Amino acid sequence: MKKSTKLILYALIPLVLVGAFVLRSVFIDGNESETAPQTTQRSAQGGGPLSVSGVIIQPEPFSERIITTGNIIANEEVMLRPEVSGRVTELFIQEGNAVKRGDVLLKINDADLRAELLRTRLQLELAEIREARQKALLENRAIAAEDYEVALNQVNTLKAEIELIQARIEKTEIRAPFDGIIGLRNISPGAYITPSDIVVSLQDFDRIRLDFSIPERHAARVRNGDRVEFTRLGTQRRYNARIIAIEPRIDATTRTLSLRAFAENPGREIIPGSFVEVSLELREIPDAMLIPTQALIPELGGASVFIADNGSAQQVRVQSGVRTEDRVQITSGISPGDTVLTSGILQLRNGLPIRVNTGN
Repeated sequence: MKKSTKLILYALIPLVLVGAFVLRSVFIDGNESETAPQTTQRSAQGGGPLSVSGVIIQPEPFSERIITTGNIIANEEVMLRPEVSGRVTELFIQEGNAVKRGDVLLKINDADLRAELLRTRLQLELAEIREARQKALLENRAIAAEDYEVALNQVNTLKAEIELIQARIEKTEIRAPFDGIIGLRNISPGAYITPSDIVVSLQDFDRIRLDFSIPERHAARVRNGDRVEFTRLGTQRRYNARIIAIEPRIDATTRTLSLRAFAENPGREIIPGSFVEVSLELREIPDAMLIPTQALIPELGGASVFIADNGSAQQVRVQSGVRTEDRVQITSGISPGDTVLTSGILQLRNGLPIRVNTGN
């Protein structure tokens, strides 16, 4: 065979192979495109009704609640500090013990003040004797009224100085301002303390206060006296409280409203500073229609659910209300007795035959 003929054959072989591949692809893809719709139709029609789960809607009482967190604070709490500087001469603090209002907890050295008080009292005695003499002379018209007034003024001045010294002596004592429990002391007898030093804490938590916040959108729905329930971290026991104060402004940073509730604390089992979970009841709905959250289908501008309608699925638009962790209130779109489908949501479409298992 001539060399030129061989070259032509070698050039034609790749072209033939490419053409055969193209024809095969067209033939196979065409057959698949013709058979695909038939396969889908058979899977939709030949498989029988789709088995799904559902719930029958029945109105039921429901409490709309807000779940949030809060902090326990004592009914009364104070960090006790001295009003004056000095050396501690007596300490009557028993850590962790109860004290009564007015009990002396600490005494600062006041020897100089007591000496000054004694001197002033002696001066007062002498001034009162002089004032009495001047008064007798005035009654006999032996002196002018101005002379008696000078003596009387000296008496009154010394009495005022005595009251001032007594007030300064009182500041050398720290007394309990209310009944409560003493905390851990920070000083020892003989220590020199100043008004910047914290001596000890005092707390009254026979009653406690609960501080918590709720979202701004609920601000108009709470009132003083509303009931609150709370639980301590790590326990299941529930405690009751009542709202006693509402902050008159919204926090601009968190967009929340601060509230304070009040509760009795018999046995002092709830300790100030505790972290608690708070449940606030906003209202009681006597005939709420509730569905599982997985049954609600979010959509642009709203939501929908599938219900069973004569053996087939039917999608309906709904309006939702209050939500909990596992249920949603439906305010419109479904009626009592409707069966809302809760499984197979991604496979459902209008008119699809279904077989519903309601779990009954």
